[in-house]
Order: sequence, then structure tokens, then C-alpha cells
Amino acid sequence: MMESSPGLAFILLILATLSLTCGGGKVLVYPIDGSHWINMKILVESLHSRGHEITVIRSSTSWYVSEISSCYTSITIKQEQSQNIEDQTFMASFLKRSIDIRRRRGSLQGFLDFYQNLFQMIGENQRVVANLFSSIFENKTLIKELRESQYDLFLTDPVFPGGVLLGHYLKLPMVFNVRWTFIGEAHFVIAPSPLSFVPEVFSQNHHKMDFFQRVNNIISHMILVYMYYFVSNPPYQAVCDRYFGPGVDAISLMQKADIWLMRTDFTFEFPRPTMPNVVYIGGFQGKPSKPLPPDLEEFMQSSGEHGVVLMTLGTLLGDLGPELSDAIASAFAKLPQKVVWRHVGERPSSLGNNTMLVKWLPQNDILGHPKTKLFISHGGTNGLYEAIYHGVPVLGIPLIFDQDDNFVRLKARGAAETVEISTLNVESMTKALKNILNPEKPYTQNMRKLSQLLHDKPMKPLDSAVFWIEYVMRNKGAAHLRTESYKLPWYVYHCLDVMVFSLVGGLLIVSLIWISCRLLIRLMMRMNMRKSKKE
Repeated sequence: MMESSPGLAFILLILATLSLTCGGGKVLVYPIDGSHWINMKILVESLHSRGHEITVIRSSTSWYVSEISSCYTSITIKQEQSQNIEDQTFMASFLKRSIDIRRRRGSLQGFLDFYQNLFQMIGENQRVVANLFSSIFENKTLIKELRESQYDLFLTDPVFPGGVLLGHYLKLPMVFNVRWTFIGEAHFVIAPSPLSFVPEVFSQNHHKMDFFQRVNNIISHMILVYMYYFVSNPPYQAVCDRYFGPGVDAISLMQKADIWLMRTDFTFEFPRPTMPNVVYIGGFQGKPSKPLPPDLEEFMQSSGEHGVVLMTLGTLLGDLGPELSDAIASAFAKLPQKVVWRHVGERPSSLGNNTMLVKWLPQNDILGHPKTKLFISHGGTNGLYEAIYHGVPVLGIPLIFDQDDNFVRLKARGAAETVEISTLNVESMTKALKNILNPEKPYTQNMRKLSQLLHDKPMKPLDSAVFWIEYVMRNKGAAHLRTESYKLPWYVYHCLDVMVFSLVGGLLIVSLIWISCRLLIRLMMRMNMRKSKKE
């Protein structure tokens, strides 16, 4: 037998590496802009690092998705009208209206204004995306190129389901990077969702609901059903009718997806029913912190034993206006802690010497710094999962969308508190800060426990996401994991036909028994009458 040499082993290792690289698949990606792209980009970079060839479809108005990248090739679709979520001016106006509406929370007018404001924004976005994909379907040259490229998989985010329609049009296996769809939380499309213990978005319920909370939950669900039929779906239904024919809709196409990479984790989410093709990757964006820039590191260290408070409200929602900013700055000035604040807008006049204002900051790296004691956030899931990853308690200032519901979950775990933006002032902000920074309170311990649970997994969430994407590529789909419920009529899905059959059958049996009893009674009465006459 020949002895193996180190040189031969090295060559075999190189060949094995090359074979893995060359054996990569071809992935077509349609992402959603904004914070959704931050998540999708992590998956794209991981797939690229494993030798896969990535093509990203982007619009010419895209703000986050770069046209040029070392990780992917882009296809830019000309778009005349941008989505309003890509417009910082629009989002600032939307935020101002949302805060005004929150001041009327609890009144019927405030309730109606909230949904009107939401429906107007969502409806406009869905129309823009549907028009974009109509132009893609009309571009026969592009469609031909996409088909001839022979992609192995289509990866998309279904919150705006134009990508779902394109994946179906190209007949590609489909994987979702998902938390939301165009009708609400994604589980409501794919999994059984009993409203008795599964809270609907905007209900601000937890999973232990009393009678009135369940009433609220059902009302919230009915409103989102209305949104689907009259706001979100009509633009896509028009596209489906034109290009796919009758009997096809975006929801059924979504339910045909092979794998749902759900950006949630039950460390954060309440327990609920799920399905075999749902893979939970919540917290996959979390990573160890890197060293901070020298000036920021010096500021962090200067905080001494008191530590640092980090505040950021995201890219689109950073400017709260001078009045609220001054109230927050005044509250910060009363703290013994130092504060790093990602601030957009005018410099607050009441800013204290303990507060550093920055236009940009390395959020993950600051959250992972040992001096960081508290994270002040609007409640975006990216930031909350980073806080859980590093075990930093959160003071929430929820503003729009699902942010109130996110804090319901963290507060139920004892790891967060909130301040209502519509009534925020120096006193309320100061009280909330001192309460959550009090070392005798269990917020930090509770968040560290959540962090421990998030890390205690057999496989990292990002590795799990990549595995299942490659699984679909290797097996040309994952139909065996997919429920066939989407093929059932709604009355069959809910077994209404069986209920009607059972009800009719039961009524027939009761009727037969009743008729038989009446006949038997009459017969017995006649026999008694005859017997009496004979006597």
C-alpha cells in the first residue's frame, strides 16, 4: 500500500475546495428595500461565500440595494415612481402623522385614523410594486434571459409579493426570507393560527388573553382581512388575472413556496402552531462585536462604572423633531451614564456634556461592548434581536407598524419597558431611564437569560438558513414538506362541508326517530282503544 504524503493531502484538499466552489448553484433574488435588505444581504453574502452565483433584481429607485457588488450581479429595472418607504421625506411625514394619531389613541377617531393612515401607505406601495412587475412581465427580452439563465432557486421576501409572482412565472423552486406578508404576520398565511391564543399584529395582545382581549384580537384580524381584499391584494390580483389566468392569486402562490425562512425565534415570539417547511432563523444577523473606532472606544471607557446608554431609532425614523429631542436630551443630562445617540435633525438645545451625537454608529459593536448598559430603540426586529444576542435590556419608544407588538413580547419576558411617544416629556423619560437602569431591577438578568436561550442551539441560525436554501437546490424543491391546504376551497379547509353533512345527517336521524316515536305512540294508542272496546 502506498503511503500518503503531506503534499498529496494538500492537493486533494485544494481539489475538494475547488469542487465545492465550482459546484455552486445559481440563485435569483428579489429583495425588499430598507431594513429588509439588511437581512437579505446577509444571506446573499453567505451564499456567495459558499460558491453560489447570485443575481439580484433591483429597481432604479432603490436606496439600499447597490447596483454594483462583489457578492452578486444586479439587474436594474427602470421604475418611474419609487416606493414611499424608500423616501425619507415621506417617512418623516408619515411618522409625524402617526405620532399625532397616537395622541388620540383610545378614541374611535384615533382608531379609524390609524388604519386609514396605514392603508393609504400600504396601498400605494403595493400598486407601485405590482406595476413594476407588470413591466417585467412585458419585457420579453428580460424574461427570456431569466429563463435561459436556468436558475436553481428563487429567493425573495413576500411582504411585497411581486417576487412571488415572478418566481411562479419562471417556475423556480422558491424560498422566502420572511416575517411579514402583505396581509400581516407570515404565520397567518402558512400555519394554523387560532385567535384564542395567537395574537394578531396591531392587537398589542400577548398569548394569554382574557375575553375582551380575544374580542380585540378578532377585530384586529378582521381589519387585516379587509386590508387584504380591498387594499393589498387588488393590484396583484390584476397582474395574476392578466398573466396567469383565472383561479390564481398571490396567497395561493405564496403557500406553494418550498421553505419559509422565518426571521423569528421562540426566545422572542410567543409559542404557536407551525409547519414542517417553516425554518426559524430569528437572530441570524447577530454576530460578535468588533473593536470600536478609537474616539468611540475612548468615550465608552470614560463612562467608568456607570456605563453607556445607546440610543438609535433607525435610518428612516431618526428625527423626532426639536420638542421631543429636547425632552430626551434633558433626561439624558440627568444620568450618571454616558450616552451615544444616533441623532438626525437639529442639535437639541438641552444636550448634556455626557451625550455624544453621531450621524452613524456601529450598532452591533456598541451593543456587544461590556460598558453598554441599555439600548433605547424604536422596536425594529433587527435591533431587538441584536440586543437579545448581546444581552442588553431595552427601553422602547415604539413609533409605527409592529413595534408596539414587538415590545409586548419583550416586556412579557421582563427584558424591556416602553415610553409612549405621544406623552413623552422630561419627567416620563427620566423615570423610565432610572427604573430600567436600576441595578436592583431584573431587566439585565432577564435579557441575559434570553441571550443564553438564543445562543443555546445545535446550529447557528445563519447556517440553518443556508443549509435549507441548498437543500431546496439539491432536491429541486421541498414539496414533501409543504402543506396542500392551499389547494382546498375555504369551506373544505374549515370542514364546513363536513359540518353541514353532519348537521343534516343528525337532523335526519332525529327526524326519523321523532316520526318513528309518533307512529309507535299512535299504534299503541289504537291497540289500547281496541282492547278497551273488547272489554
